[in-house]
Amino acid sequence: MGNDNTLVKVENLTKTFRIKRNVFLKAVDNTSFEIKSGETLGLVGESGCGKSTLGRCILRLIEPTGGTVEYNGTSMQALKGEELRQMRKKMQMVFQNPYSSLNPRMTIMDSVKAPLDVFNTGSKEEREQRVKEIMSVVGLDSKYLYRYPHEFSGGQRQRIVIARALISNPGFIVCDEPVSALDVSIRSQILNLMRDIQNEFGVAYLFISHDLSVVKHISNRIAVMYLGQIVEISDVDRLYEEPLHPYTQALISAIPIPDVGSKRERIILTGDIPSPIFPPTGCRFHNRCRYATERCRKECPTLKDCGIGHQAACHLYD
Repeated sequence: MGNDNTLVKVENLTKTFRIKRNVFLKAVDNTSFEIKSGETLGLVGESGCGKSTLGRCILRLIEPTGGTVEYNGTSMQALKGEELRQMRKKMQMVFQNPYSSLNPRMTIMDSVKAPLDVFNTGSKEEREQRVKEIMSVVGLDSKYLYRYPHEFSGGQRQRIVIARALISNPGFIVCDEPVSALDVSIRSQILNLMRDIQNEFGVAYLFISHDLSVVKHISNRIAVMYLGQIVEISDVDRLYEEPLHPYTQALISAIPIPDVGSKRERIILTGDIPSPIFPPTGCRFHNRCRYATERCRKECPTLKDCGIGHQAACHLYD
């Protein structure tokens, strides 16, 4: 791992929540990966596997329990006070529900302008002009600026939230299920908008989703997460054509094929989904895996390079 083009570097990131006095939930467990400048890393996995927690830990919206995050060579853990506040300009987030992430009592002008107000960027007139420019980028007319969130559709609200994330010229945005709350007809519009923005501004994305078909549409590489751990990372085409980890194979087999005459062998996972509070010993997927051996039950596999940047955490590839 590691090259001059690396923008975000995550190493051994861990987040543990205390549930009860002696009961702990390890939502993110010893996770490592990199995101290059201007690329999109898709992060997929079942609901509750720790995707959103990981995204929030990277931005320090939640404090990690262990591990490190570097942005452009700067350690996020080393930043405090004003230094951390200034870093917020460079790392932003688009949340899943655009309505709940907008203040219903603030006009769109005030909501989108808020990051510029916080950092006292330019004069009031310059800030308002910047809002009008960024609204044009996301495809909304500036005549809507003095309306309130409830006056917009879900797709329009998500455009507003994207505009607010872009207003401070960040280099990296965590997108937490940004299209899952939208109608199917609107999703492709927002995904295309995000790709256009990436091409224009060179921003990098961590795109979190449980929908593999959505992730394929926008990502350069994909990381697959299971019970708090990354089990596979690969270039998007290679992952879909040749998934290595048994969990990834099952996920890909469940994607519908639009051709009526085509069929894909469906891999049905057996066994119960383990509790993240009491995860299985060894490989966390072993009780649902058709290839599981005694070693899988005892020894937790680590991510290994299986060629051409394709990594998998599975004893099959030792």
